[in-house]
Amino acid sequence: MRRIFAAVLLFPAAVASSPAQSSFFDGWEARTSATQSKQPAWVPSLATTYVALIQVYRTDFSRQINSSHATTWNYDSSKGACLIPWARTEFDINLPPFLTHSTPSTVDGAGDLSFLGKYRILTGDAGHGDYVVSAFVLGTVPTGSYRNGSTDASVGPGMGFGKGFGRFDAQTTISATLPTGDTATLGRPVAWNTVGQYHLGRYFWPETELNATYFHGGPNDGKQQDLITPGLVVGKIPLRSGENSRLGFGLGGGAQIAASHFHTYNHGLIFTGRLLF
Repeated sequence: MRRIFAAVLLFPAAVASSPAQSSFFDGWEARTSATQSKQPAWVPSLATTYVALIQVYRTDFSRQINSSHATTWNYDSSKGACLIPWARTEFDINLPPFLTHSTPSTVDGAGDLSFLGKYRILTGDAGHGDYVVSAFVLGTVPTGSYRNGSTDASVGPGMGFGKGFGRFDAQTTISATLPTGDTATLGRPVAWNTVGQYHLGRYFWPETELNATYFHGGPNDGKQQDLITPGLVVGKIPLRSGENSRLGFGLGGGAQIAASHFHTYNHGLIFTGRLLF
């Protein structure tokens, strides 16, 4: 799966010498730039779904430690390629993560493949209100091994809103996970995430996130988990000179701290790397 995905990413470079293919990718790039020019230029946060449209290849890593001091590493954290194929639209292909566990009784393995479609409903750049309203749907496929994924596919509809105030912005999203089967075990959790960011200097975006999950059905029915996530995102740092160059990279990190009586893990670390194009 990863080799196929890498081939897809490298395909544009392999065919760029063809005039017809160059015209296709030049048109794609121009359409993406025109679409993004109408929205705020905030960076995607560490955990909260980005409310605007982004074209990036992203990979994240996280470490979670529960109350029994058991550690779980999540490599890639269900991230991948985010593309803007049409105006106002984003489509994400998220690779299955790989999870490792410190407890001998829990087997390491891959998680689930997922896809996200996003539609930007309303927006205004910094000179026209500095806001975004979007809708998105996340779909997961049960490709996980050794209980590292779900037993059934799921659909996750959601809404996002963001507003800028000078160098500060706030973004919030709410979404639900609706399994296609085994709801007695999986439940229907609702996630409400909010982030506040401040643009410091040219590249630095310190932030604080509030990540809340409300459990409906399943073994945690009626419970609520709250996490506070302070962090720092750096980017976009250009990789090519030129005012119109889109290629750049970003990185970041933060810590998740349990803030509710019930929590599935006490604290965690998140690291992110992004190649924007």
